[in-house]
Amino acid sequence: MKRVTLCCAAAVTAALLSSVAGFTTATAAPANPLVAHQAALQAAADQAPALAGTLGLGSQEKLVVKDVVTDANGTRHLRYDRTYAGLRVIGGDLIVDETAAGSVSHVTYANSARIAPAATPKLSADAAASAAAATVAGSNLAKSAPQLVVYAVDTAPTLAYETVVTGVQADQTPIQQHVITDAATGKVLYSYDGIEEATGTGNTEYSGKVTLTTTQSGSTYQLKDGSRGNQQVNTLNHGSGTGTLVTSSNNVFGDGNATTVNTAAADAAYGAAETWDFYKNTFGRNGIKNNGVGALSKVHYGNAYVNAFWDDSCFCMTYGDGSGNAHPLTALDVAGHEMSHGVTSATAGLVYSRESGGLNEATSDIFGTAVEFYANNASDQGDYLIGEKIDIFGNGKPLRYMDQPSKDGQSADYWSSTVGNKDVHYSSGVANHFFYLLSEGSGAKTVNGVNYNSPTSNGQKVTGIGRDKAAAIWFRALTTKFVSTTNYAQARTGTLAAAADLYGGTSSAEYKAVAAAWSGVNVN
Repeated sequence: MKRVTLCCAAAVTAALLSSVAGFTTATAAPANPLVAHQAALQAAADQAPALAGTLGLGSQEKLVVKDVVTDANGTRHLRYDRTYAGLRVIGGDLIVDETAAGSVSHVTYANSARIAPAATPKLSADAAASAAAATVAGSNLAKSAPQLVVYAVDTAPTLAYETVVTGVQADQTPIQQHVITDAATGKVLYSYDGIEEATGTGNTEYSGKVTLTTTQSGSTYQLKDGSRGNQQVNTLNHGSGTGTLVTSSNNVFGDGNATTVNTAAADAAYGAAETWDFYKNTFGRNGIKNNGVGALSKVHYGNAYVNAFWDDSCFCMTYGDGSGNAHPLTALDVAGHEMSHGVTSATAGLVYSRESGGLNEATSDIFGTAVEFYANNASDQGDYLIGEKIDIFGNGKPLRYMDQPSKDGQSADYWSSTVGNKDVHYSSGVANHFFYLLSEGSGAKTVNGVNYNSPTSNGQKVTGIGRDKAAAIWFRALTTKFVSTTNYAQARTGTLAAAADLYGGTSSAEYKAVAAAWSGVNVN
């Protein structure tokens, strides 16, 4: 399970960081969480004009505070939307990381391109509204007055109109379609429905009967999840490309059998939903890129294709159907694994080779495992085995083992100077083993009916701190410490810093456990 493409995350240059040292510090927050949050929002709003200048934004750009998250150590993550000449910039949001002392340490842009769209529209508002309405099917259609915006979600910032088309579908379901059209050409840049969601049923192969969020279109139900960024599932019908959206006439998808076309689609939709919820409810992350946009899942790729992969270029996951097209690779931990490649790309951007590639692959194993535990599904209980449901070898054995990675015959239990020469799926064993030790500790243990017996390179006992804390430390390191070329030694440093951020300094039990777990895999 590998990713096809890697993109680098935008970072703030050292020159910019040095120029903002000593930025005005917000006043101490009150103890009441609601009051504290409002105070933080006000402080962020107050400093927005000066911050826009510091970041080098154009004179027509303004920052509008949207949210503030404050870490236990006082670090603030200030989320802003942008306006340009008074127009809302869709996709112009950014996050400023500010230390407790008030200096800016990092800035993350949804779109770092210069906001400089055409000054005036070539298309009239009436023409834009007509173009928008032409894309919507229904009766009693009405168009709102189009509003000029700057659209910057997946393209260079473009002057556009937003039109809301309302009406009624044939089955009496109301329509509230938001349509973004290019103000020069009338081309539809983006469209989403503000109302239509349905609760469907998925009869999956691996996770049993589950509830799915679907979208109703006339008398047809689409495997499209409007509550999770419109992420959807397409079928490739044993081909390639984009495929076609999976639909059902009765809002039931699959029957639990691998040979039924929509069964794999139900598994993929369920895995995508659980992964979205895991990141949002555990870390407050709103989708893979933290921009609210859902990913595309594609099932039934190729013929007897024994793999699954994430591709940044299409922001999508692709699943083969396994040997003899009888074992689709759509199990829950595989879905979590693949989507987590996208999270890594959007954050640390770990280069997919040598030690950084091992860390990249391990990150997906770590969070794929965390998703499986999070889902708490009786048909696929959480474990520290990777791909145990998909029977990729035809002998019932999992793809990888986190407690003792070498049990697969190729993965590394411990770091050595040559570990970076291994395929990244096997050099990942070092970090996978670290995560198991940090979560559960060394020695024999049974979790959800699975027996483990994890060794250490130095023979020393490691006491685990629990999976939730281990995952929090890894996520903190991934999003605030790791860079594209991070190796194992630097990962040790980064996770120790993350543990200190979350749980206290070098004297905390969590910090000591991180150090012990890394030593247990020979990273010292």
